[in-house]
Amino acid sequence: MIARTPAPSRAILRRFAPLLLLPLGACDWVVMSPSGDVAMQQRDLILISTALMLLIVLPVMGTIGWFAWKYRAKAQAEDYDPDWDHSTSLELLIWSAPLLIIIALGAVTWTSTHLLDPYRPIERIDSARKVDPAAKRLQVEVVAMDWKWLFIYPELGIATVNELAAPVDQPIEFKITSSTIMNSFFVPALAGQIYAMPGMQTTLHAVANKPGKFDGFSANYSGAGFSNMRFKFHAMDQGGFDQWVARVKASGATLDRATYVKLEQPSEKVKPMYFAGIEPRLFHAALNMCAQPGKRCMDEIMMTDMHGGAGKESARDTKGLRHDGTIDVGGYHPVEPGKKGEIAQPAGMTPAAERTPAEQGNQAPGQQDHDGHGAHHGN
Repeated sequence: MIARTPAPSRAILRRFAPLLLLPLGACDWVVMSPSGDVAMQQRDLILISTALMLLIVLPVMGTIGWFAWKYRAKAQAEDYDPDWDHSTSLELLIWSAPLLIIIALGAVTWTSTHLLDPYRPIERIDSARKVDPAAKRLQVEVVAMDWKWLFIYPELGIATVNELAAPVDQPIEFKITSSTIMNSFFVPALAGQIYAMPGMQTTLHAVANKPGKFDGFSANYSGAGFSNMRFKFHAMDQGGFDQWVARVKASGATLDRATYVKLEQPSEKVKPMYFAGIEPRLFHAALNMCAQPGKRCMDEIMMTDMHGGAGKESARDTKGLRHDGTIDVGGYHPVEPGKKGEIAQPAGMTPAAERTPAEQGNQAPGQQDHDGHGAHHGN
């Protein structure tokens, strides 16, 4: 017999086949090998859920292949019955097995969803150690900016940009907001992602169990500089963390509102920055979107509204909230050139000063005009 030699194309393919796996060397399976207990439990949930689903997927895929082979056109299966249409035992298996899997999957998911709620303070350091009730949580205030991250340590009086650090085995509480657009705070090795939204605060509890340097980034598209919105998270022992804090304090810089407003401007690939001091209640100002001079905070405006409004003086609040030369009073109405400080009267509405007493008397109980004068109804 004459031995056949492989075709040249096949020989080349076999020789260079290992090179096809080379790109996989750049893959980092950090989600499946985390350094924090919360991320570890999330990894376990992924593995358990996948295993439960494979209990259905693998038998179905295997059965499809077995049926295709056994009842192929050239096969002579003795037990082939073209008129078969029902089997009680098979029906029970087909319906009961997936149902049991769904019940198990639902129970695991429901339990884990509540145990791993990011707003819920963690109850353990790892699988073998509980959190000491007297242990102090590290407070970190996070502000997502265009396109960088600001981290404020209120208890330590320091702040950093694009660099985060924490001691291992110490619970961390993140309070997260955004200065402009919706983002997502994500350190895969530490815990799951959680959204950062302007004018709102989200919370994330986590703990790092292994020292190391890990990647953090935004997992939600937020504009042109989104792909470079990354930072490093340093998990270190207490001594190393103390040295890091001392290095930040040695910078001598102070993060006040003026510096914050400059920092808020869009920029990309910002190198880590350190601030040895922070202005009091700066995170409160960022959260309530009033860090810029002349702007009132949202919580103050909401409190004013809860007490019935501020009358004509509230026009100042409207001016302070204007971003694009328009205001919203019963609809969007452009401000005339040269009169940026004046409020455009919504179409179809008569100024209160021009209304007759009868028209003012037709107001609903408690309703007020923009100038603060409303109809009073009594018994």
